[in-house]
Amino acid sequence: MTSDEVAAFLAEQKTVTCATLGRDGWPHLMPLWYVVREGELWSWTYAKSQKVRNLERDPRCTLQVEAGTSYDQLRGVMVKAECVIHRALDGVAALGEEIAVRYGGGALDDGAREYVHRQATKRVGLQFRPRESATWDHRKLL
Repeated sequence: MTSDEVAAFLAEQKTVTCATLGRDGWPHLMPLWYVVREGELWSWTYAKSQKVRNLERDPRCTLQVEAGTSYDQLRGVMVKAECVIHRALDGVAALGEEIAVRYGGGALDDGAREYVHRQATKRVGLQFRPRESATWDHRKLL
């Protein structure tokens, strides 16, 4: 995919699978909702989650966003990244609002904003800094 196609694809899709390395060396895969900021995927999650513990130990991760149900329609993006964990409450809350707007379909009312801010006290922001990537689009094989 071209960079414009990747940007459009990431804007269209809703879930990224994040692979981290567990303490035992085995991959740990988890789905996340995300937003794209200046070409980087960002997400938030509970600070005490296993994926955060894994990323604290080793910031390397692999992300995958994919779509398609038949072979000739498969397309996706895989990114090898280093994760930066953000803990500042204001930044985490702002990220949570951005995610809530994207997945909720519109502006937040006061109640939704308050809920996001309560959640932010338990969460961290995840910034995925890409190191290399691969893309595929089987629709182009025809």
